[in-house]
Amino acid sequence: MADYFTHFSCLLDVGTPDHAARALALYNALSEEGTSEEPPSEEPPSEGFLLSIQPEHGGSQLWMRDDVTGDPERLIEFVKRCAAEFSLKGRWGFQYANTCSRPRLDGFGGGAHVLDLATGETVAWTYTGGWLAQVLDGGDPDE
Repeated sequence: MADYFTHFSCLLDVGTPDHAARALALYNALSEEGTSEEPPSEEPPSEGFLLSIQPEHGGSQLWMRDDVTGDPERLIEFVKRCAAEFSLKGRWGFQYANTCSRPRLDGFGGGAHVLDLATGETVAWTYTGGWLAQVLDGGDPDE
């Protein structure tokens, strides 16, 4: 049996060390929400992602990454919450890789996502799952 993983590692600058400390409380609230779904989901709770404030990143940057596997959707939700809470501006983005523990034809891919922090809107995104098969079947690579 194969195991599937999603890997990422990225930074978010929240402006000040105080904001970074407050972001930990937002992270904990999001983590608690993920474990108390109503009604209970048939799927296990999301692994989410790990968060820390690393001194080498100046104390105002959050380092977000997967442990064994991560959840890009939860990461995006967290970044949107931080952007609203701390009035962040500009663009932020990350890329991720989908991998598999065994050779599988559909076991590898990835993507990237860019947000406008001021509005919380997606600027652009891409996902490679299915892209190769679509293009090989004669589809438009830009769709």
